[in-house]
Amino acid sequence: MQAAIIIPARFESTRFPGKPLARIKGATAIERPLISRTVDVARAVGAQCGVLVATDDPRIAEIASAAGVQTAIISEMCLNGTERCAAAVREVALDAEIIVNLQGDAPLTPPYAVARLIAEMAADPAVMVATPMVRCAPETVARLRADEAAGRVGATTVVADGAGDALYFSKRILPHGGGGAECPIFLHLGLYAYRRRALEHYAAVDPTPLEQAEGLEQLRFLDEGIRVRMVEIEEPAGGLWEINNPWDIPYVEHALGLRGIA
Repeated sequence: MQAAIIIPARFESTRFPGKPLARIKGATAIERPLISRTVDVARAVGAQCGVLVATDDPRIAEIASAAGVQTAIISEMCLNGTERCAAAVREVALDAEIIVNLQGDAPLTPPYAVARLIAEMAADPAVMVATPMVRCAPETVARLRADEAAGRVGATTVVADGAGDALYFSKRILPHGGGGAECPIFLHLGLYAYRRRALEHYAAVDPTPLEQAEGLEQLRFLDEGIRVRMVEIEEPAGGLWEINNPWDIPYVEHALGLRGIA
């Protein structure tokens, strides 16, 4: 089944302006732009997936082009990464049944996570959107609680039903008081696979109150009655933190070092 990976990378991030250009150290202490490291993840998925960087800034596009991937300059009017993916599909007339949204601030995304989402959708034609979750280890739960106590907002958690479809996403810890053996906490990884018609529907409707209240784009799908399939993946060494704020960089650099990624 034909699939394409789009990396939305916005310069004007509210919490971290210029984030895609931030220099990130790997295992060899060599600094490279964040967008370059995310492109590496996409290319590691395999030659069967095309890769495109959708951005609002020519400096980001220049780095992506130097890395050998296609780019599209997208309007600053897009509200989130999903809308940028839809705009990129239109901009370059992308012909793919499955569109993967690999967020530009997620260089710790394991390539196998992308492959599993594509496989889930290929196996079940009823799945319109798929996204991964990770069962939190005790140390991850401790960090989430520490961030919440300090007023730091970043990671997203999710609860799902018995069929594996999402019930709700939040930047607060879900479920409240969870984390025991019988009620685990799942961290949501900001990676999505959409069927083309689901992505087009998303872009055609207005933002919803829940989406705006939580600041989470995926809630628009739930409000529109489009189920979101959760695919559980293993947490790799160093965790799966995204770079939402400057203080996330040391965690990501530590994980890159643990994995031996230069």
